[in-house]
Amino acid sequence: MPRPLPLPFPDETEAPLVTELRFPTSGVTVRGVFELNEFATLTPENLEFLRLYIRVRGNLKEVERVLGVSYPTVRARFDMLLRAIGYEPELADPQAEVLERLERGEITPDEAARKLRR
Repeated sequence: MPRPLPLPFPDETEAPLVTELRFPTSGVTVRGVFELNEFATLTPENLEFLRLYIRVRGNLKEVERVLGVSYPTVRARFDMLLRAIGYEPELADPQAEVLERLERGEITPDEAARKLRR
């Protein structure tokens, strides 16, 4: 019975190399040195987050709702996922953050206006 890849592997800093592929239907085995892509080496937590993100079509507010965690927590997990696949997250736009907080009802329109004027 196939098992998931044992990743991350203790004390290993480099991505693993695959040396054999077996195709069960045809019975063919291919030997060589094959690289795994960045998605194949994700931790189970990052992989589950990615699956949810895809399922909700990239809507972080929906991820927030499904997981029952705060928006900043969702953003932090998304940034962690980005780093895991080799991208550096963009710095948050302070104005966009204020507007998102306003949209979520965390601040009043007056508070948002004050923050945007700074």
